[in-house]
Amino acid sequence: MLVLRRFLSILIALLYVISPMDVIPDFIPGLGWLDDLIVLGILAWVLIARQRGQSPWDVFQGRGRGGSTRRSSGPRPEDLTADFSTMDPYTLLDVSPSASAEEIKAAYKRAVGRYHPDKVAHLGQEFQELAHKKLLAIQQAYEILQSQRA
Repeated sequence: MLVLRRFLSILIALLYVISPMDVIPDFIPGLGWLDDLIVLGILAWVLIARQRGQSPWDVFQGRGRGGSTRRSSGPRPEDLTADFSTMDPYTLLDVSPSASAEEIKAAYKRAVGRYHPDKVAHLGQEFQELAHKKLLAIQQAYEILQSQRA
């Protein structure tokens, strides 16, 4: 179904570009091609976003590049070479050593949400295994920090 929608959107955009019936007629030099370029640009933007596994409309909802409400979806690139068993529990949970029990619990829930098997099921087998290892290390780090607080 996704392939059919992608094909149809490309076909419609190309038909609009080669069609003599445009918003701005093509016989006006330069200006007539402006709407064609806009249509091709939007098509490229949508296709590139889809290929990255994003919705092209996330940019408008603050979840695009550099957005503060950006959703984390699985392992980060720096996790590919990390050895989680030797990492500091505070580093794994991304909290400071002076963090309260509530902050640690909130960080634990965020980390588990990021590396949960349901969240990384769409990724390849290598990333799923990596996320599983990180999740186990996060759980161990949380247990260590909870035992220290008790």
